[in-house]
Amino acid sequence: MRYPLEGIQTKRLYFRKITESDFVHWLPFFEEPASTQYWEGPSTEPHTACRAFFDRIFERYEQNLGGLHALISKTNGALIGVCGLLVQTVDGLRELEIGYSILPEHWGLGHATEAAQKCKETAFKNHGCHSLICIVHKDNLPSQKVALNNGMALEKKTSYKANPVFIYRINKMT
Repeated sequence: MRYPLEGIQTKRLYFRKITESDFVHWLPFFEEPASTQYWEGPSTEPHTACRAFFDRIFERYEQNLGGLHALISKTNGALIGVCGLLVQTVDGLRELEIGYSILPEHWGLGHATEAAQKCKETAFKNHGCHSLICIVHKDNLPSQKVALNNGMALEKKTSYKANPVFIYRINKMT
């Protein structure tokens, strides 16, 4: 995998590759309407949407397009979210994105910011990246806050996969 994050840790979390056994633990994300209210996808049925999500993760791993990693609580070993570095094409440009999602029961505890900051640090230090983005739906204020807390600035509004989004960016300080 290009942009591996396996084994990195934060104060409260460690990163590992997602496995098929994580599916049942991630399904509640798609069962909570507030989790997916901002993103138009091919299916709104939770099981189908979760399956497509996992298929895309494994496809990214195989094609060296980065990928989301499981965020595991150091306290109890539970899966609390996903975060990773993803190769994306936005407005015809190939970019590296920090992607993140947290299971609803863990919202508001700072896990997304903590994980996203570690991804930024790792990308700049170990992967030779000079610029990172976040793709955030224009109405998703909590995810916009994570991008801002990670030192990113709003760059532009555009459309991505038929969704109105903001692109947040941070450049490596030299």
